[in-house]
Amino acid sequence: MSTTDSPTDRVIDPATPSGTSKERLDSITMPNGDSPATPPSTNAVSPAVDNSEVTDTRVEEILLSDIGVTTLLTRLKQSIASCRLAGFLKKRATIEEEHAQGLRKLCKLMFESPRRLEGRRGSYMRQVDEMTAIHDRIAEHGIQFSQALHEMYEDLMELAANIERARKHWKITGLSSEKKVHESLLILEKTKGKYDQIAEEYDRARSGDKRARDFKVGRGFARTGAQVEEDLRNRVSTADQEYAKQVQITNVHRQELLGVQRPQAVKALRALIFECDAVLTLQLQKFATLSEKLLLNNGMSVSPIKAPGSTSNAQSMRDVIFMIDNDQDFKKFILSMESKLPAQSKPAEIKYEKNPVLFTGAHSPYTTPSTPSGAPPGSQSGLPGLQREASNHSQTPTQGYGAVIQQPPIIPKPHPGYNPQQFQPPQNNNSGVPELPRDKPVFGVSLDQLLERDGSAVPIVVYQCIKAVDLYGLNVEGIYRIPGTKQHLVKIKNIFDNDSSQVDFRQPEAFFHDVNSVTSVLKSFFRELPDPLLTSALYDQLITASRINDDIVRRDTLHGIINRLPDPNYATFRALILHLNRVQQKSAINRMNSGNLAICFGPTVMGSEDIANTGWQVRVVDTVLQNWDSIFDPDEDPSQLL
Repeated sequence: MSTTDSPTDRVIDPATPSGTSKERLDSITMPNGDSPATPPSTNAVSPAVDNSEVTDTRVEEILLSDIGVTTLLTRLKQSIASCRLAGFLKKRATIEEEHAQGLRKLCKLMFESPRRLEGRRGSYMRQVDEMTAIHDRIAEHGIQFSQALHEMYEDLMELAANIERARKHWKITGLSSEKKVHESLLILEKTKGKYDQIAEEYDRARSGDKRARDFKVGRGFARTGAQVEEDLRNRVSTADQEYAKQVQITNVHRQELLGVQRPQAVKALRALIFECDAVLTLQLQKFATLSEKLLLNNGMSVSPIKAPGSTSNAQSMRDVIFMIDNDQDFKKFILSMESKLPAQSKPAEIKYEKNPVLFTGAHSPYTTPSTPSGAPPGSQSGLPGLQREASNHSQTPTQGYGAVIQQPPIIPKPHPGYNPQQFQPPQNNNSGVPELPRDKPVFGVSLDQLLERDGSAVPIVVYQCIKAVDLYGLNVEGIYRIPGTKQHLVKIKNIFDNDSSQVDFRQPEAFFHDVNSVTSVLKSFFRELPDPLLTSALYDQLITASRINDDIVRRDTLHGIINRLPDPNYATFRALILHLNRVQQKSAINRMNSGNLAICFGPTVMGSEDIANTGWQVRVVDTVLQNWDSIFDPDEDPSQLL
């Protein structure tokens, strides 16, 4: 019989159980590459048990007795049940794999996050990257440990299945032989009883006992004593032959059971028990070694041991963190700003100047000024601090509300590609509101130009509008759906185009107590961008992603596309979404849920007039709003950092 045809054949063959066990054990390799320790012999007895020859003899007597096979079957069943340890290994592997994959994902986010460049540079960034790399190595160790446990789980499950098949085979084979002998003994006992009964009757008939003579009566006539005795002698002879024959058959069956079948079953069952117990023990040894290796590798990653005289550059996590030089990083950052110092010898005097919005009557900025005949348009406006003269500027607006600095003017260098004619006010204004000079235009200017000019990733107009709605518009029904007054819209846009740094929407007077006009200004800003907020380059990818039916896949795909936005676009879109989330949280009051807000802002931020895809544009914004906390980090709102 071949010993390699199948797992069942391999362990059923009574001539090869020990060889099969040895092959299985030899196939197990410990994690450090060493071979496992050779398990004790099947005849070896635990140190807790007497090792004398008397004990061995008693064990052999029990195994070769009538209860030997059933005892071994029960013991083998216990060994197979012990393989349920595989369930523990599988669960342990799953836990370790989830932890390692989560840690690796976290490290990847730390390396690839667009917000990484917003933090500190210098030694801080270098050492944090090194700390992240240490965690990545720990994650790799966890993944290797998990894979090894999965392999151990598969090995134990295969072992349990093979041993169970072999146990069932030997249960049928061994118990059938025992049953055959048992049935033969029952027949022998019955035959002997019949034989003894007839012999007893014959003895009474031969001794002249009347009971025997009266007992045998024919049909309608009585037999003589001689006839009864002769009949009983014949019957005794027949019963004796049957009894002798049954004794012979029973002895043959018993000799076959005791000489061949029972020892064969006992040997095979003992080999199966040894194989199962030995493999299970070795797997436990392997698990202990793997656990020790995992902890040691993680410990060496966090704090490597340096041998005396070693030239290794490996550093512990503690050493890495202690190499952060806060003072040096601070000085380098400050010195990097040296090129942005203003060209002035001493600080200029600061004067208070009232905001033009607060002027009334004849001094209102929206009252048409009188211009001398022949003067060029805009040479006089009657607006202190907002007039930009051709020469001899005495005041230049600075940060603050209405504050000016007495210093020579600093003329900014135009951005490459900036076309002054593009931002000239229209010749005819049908709103009836005079326009202020567009000294620092905002509407129709790209986000890159605004970032370079103002130094803010989120444009000031977006920040101020969000601030106004957060303070005064969250409880207004139909916010962003109901448009504002056209006259107020034109006035507010003129003020931003004149100098957005002078605007403070924390005071409702600054936007004429009309928060709906503020929302119209914000949407108008996004519509007038030269390139849409979500960029034309990513439009087709966004539309394709919005067509995905699976919510999770659509969310993750949109997340990846949004991460590819330019820095100012990403920061502005992030500030807008976090603000709209605050709006939708008040939907019970303002009636503006994520779907309604997406209808208002979908075509606005994507900037396409493709009516056929309007529904998909809305779905893009709606998906982002519903998954804002997964796509953006809610802990820090860029609009709050200006």
